Amino acid sequence: MPKKTCTDPAKSGDGAPPPKEAPKEAQNPILSLSPKAIVLELDRYIIGQAKAKRSVAIAMRNRWRRLVAPDDIREEITPKNIIMIGPTGVGKTEIARRLARLTNSPFIKVEASKFTEVGYVGRDVESIIRDLMDQAFNMVKSEMVEANLSKARETALDKLTDLLLPGFKSTPGDGDPASGSNTRGKLKKLFLEGKLDQSEVEIVVDQQQHRPHIFTSFGFDDLEKNLSDTLSAVMPRKRHRRKVLAPQAMEILVQEEAANLVDHDKVVDEARKRVEQQGLVFIDEIDKICLKEGRGTGPDISREGVQRDLLPLVEGCSVSTKHGMIKTDHILFVAAGAFHSSKPSDLMPELQGRFPIRVELSSLSKEDFVRILTEPKNALTKQYKALMGTEGVDIDFTPEAIDELATMSWQVNESNENIGARRLSTIMETLLDEVSFQAPDIAPTKILVTPKYVKDRLGDIIVDSDLAKFIL
Repeated sequence: MPKKTCTDPAKSGDGAPPPKEAPKEAQNPILSLSPKAIVLELDRYIIGQAKAKRSVAIAMRNRWRRLVAPDDIREEITPKNIIMIGPTGVGKTEIARRLARLTNSPFIKVEASKFTEVGYVGRDVESIIRDLMDQAFNMVKSEMVEANLSKARETALDKLTDLLLPGFKSTPGDGDPASGSNTRGKLKKLFLEGKLDQSEVEIVVDQQQHRPHIFTSFGFDDLEKNLSDTLSAVMPRKRHRRKVLAPQAMEILVQEEAANLVDHDKVVDEARKRVEQQGLVFIDEIDKICLKEGRGTGPDISREGVQRDLLPLVEGCSVSTKHGMIKTDHILFVAAGAFHSSKPSDLMPELQGRFPIRVELSSLSKEDFVRILTEPKNALTKQYKALMGTEGVDIDFTPEAIDELATMSWQVNESNENIGARRLSTIMETLLDEVSFQAPDIAPTKILVTPKYVKDRLGDIIVDSDLAKFIL
């Protein structure tokens, strides 16, 4: 049989060497989800806004593509940052938050209007990255503590046995209660069988200390935080004794042992990787820092200063944090704003160029409200059914009642301030206020929410526009 020849220069000995194996991060099956799979997952929680879901799905898939790209180009591929344009309550924040949960990415939501130019009183934009790193550190530490629980449980059980020994009354044949293996084995068995759940033991625990407060001015909130953390680290740990039941003592000891098994340096390294490769920053109200045409004095100068300060973060720079330097080159930035009185082109040209993807989210219709009330995994009707079920009240909504609720919500949004899907929460809370209050006294019972039920409790409010503004 003739020997096959390779015509692909990347696979042949004469051409370029084959690409190296993808980094560990790219082998994560969550990160390698296809855009369609990401959109389907977002559809479980968010109704409509297909264009926005499509854009963020592509942006997340591009992260995986960059990680498996050839080494010589990988670092040159920058994130495709996104600006979401749409009124409040249509799903902008929820899309970003659900996306971060889906991919287990470090996520932080900030409001652009809360920041000021360096030199003014207020937070500086670099604190975004510091907060993101803190969030990632806590996330990774929790995961590592969780991974060590089984190993820590064995050590904790030995320590709990030592605490139980002094108060344990031995029986003939148990051996020396202070050191005998028979006694220790019997104690462990009794505890695991739940026969010592009412036994009290005295344990030594760390006392919750308040971080010393350093008063600073001129917006140096991060300096204050770092100084406070430093002083907390050098101050002696306060410990005190407390008596608790054996099962509670076991949980305390397990958590302590699991935390002791965590390597702090590994936590920092993993957190830094996640921030730099998977970090997601959601900047809300970015339209509030637009420099409107024809104005160039007063607070607008500070707004332009915030844009100038944001620019290096979005372009890619190194930010100093208490966990080390963090590079922002590959952090994904998703900005959002209503842009009622401004437009994306009012942003600085340099900043506009760093947000190449623009997607407009549509206002919600009555039909959207019907779907929001019924379809998502976390639909409000499902939430209230579960809440009332804890009291023994079985509450059910007819399709006609849901249609009536959607109609009322849409009408109130049209006649008053349009707050999107958030109006549904106000409507539902007002509708079920009496049931929530009376639930413990009327249980067990079943309540059927019909159109009449909805009109009886909300009809007068909807008709009176002034009352609707006040209540809904």
